[in-house]
Amino acid sequence: MSLFKRLATVIKSNLNDLINKAEDPEKMLDQILRDMREQLVEAKKQVAVAIADEKRLQKSYAAGKKTADEWEQRAMMAVRAGDDELAKEALRRNKEQGDLNAQLQEQWERQARSVDQLKQALRALNNKIDEATRKKSVLIARKRRAEAMRSIEETMSGLNDTSAFDAFSRMESRITQSEAEAEAASEMNREFRGDTLKERFAELERDAGADEALSDLKRRMGLLPAAEAAAPARVAPATDAKADDDMAELEAALKDLKARELGAPD
Repeated sequence: MSLFKRLATVIKSNLNDLINKAEDPEKMLDQILRDMREQLVEAKKQVAVAIADEKRLQKSYAAGKKTADEWEQRAMMAVRAGDDELAKEALRRNKEQGDLNAQLQEQWERQARSVDQLKQALRALNNKIDEATRKKSVLIARKRRAEAMRSIEETMSGLNDTSAFDAFSRMESRITQSEAEAEAASEMNREFRGDTLKERFAELERDAGADEALSDLKRRMGLLPAAEAAAPARVAPATDAKADDDMAELEAALKDLKARELGAPD
């Protein structure tokens, strides 16, 4: 099991180094899996060596057992031949081989148990790598989701900053002011244009014409008496005369003003 302890130490060391230097988690996970697979290949080689040693011990034990049996058979042959000394020598060789076989059997059984443990550990490591491979996809998905959430939070944080909206408000105020100034300028131009007075008089004339047309319609419909219909015709000349007098008075005042401005004598 010391083999897998060494492998675990190497993997942990590599993981710590990768985590300390990690800039891209996805690349880090790929590198971790590559390291784990490389260690798995190395572990398989070491387990194969352990299995080979177990097989070698098994064969040595089997061969030693066979040798011990052969010395026992030789001892029996020497007894039958009446050579007790040769039989004793054969029995001594049988005992030596039996003692060696006991050691070989103990080593073989211990190695067989170690091989079983190594195989289990190797299967567990292989399962861990398979699990890490499956988990990699989940971790990458979580990492990308976290990045998306962080991007959304940064965007929302930017929207919470009122500077952009304040700029829109200021621009709206400036545009509103520009519109008001343009409307004021247009109104001033209409107010002080030379034809404003003419437009006002024309409007009055249109109103008077409309009033006269309405009165004529009412007379034709019999809604106005004949005396009321004739009344405007009699007052019209007086109204026109008054207008002429007013115009003459206005012209005289204008001449007087010009004379005073030019320094003319009274």
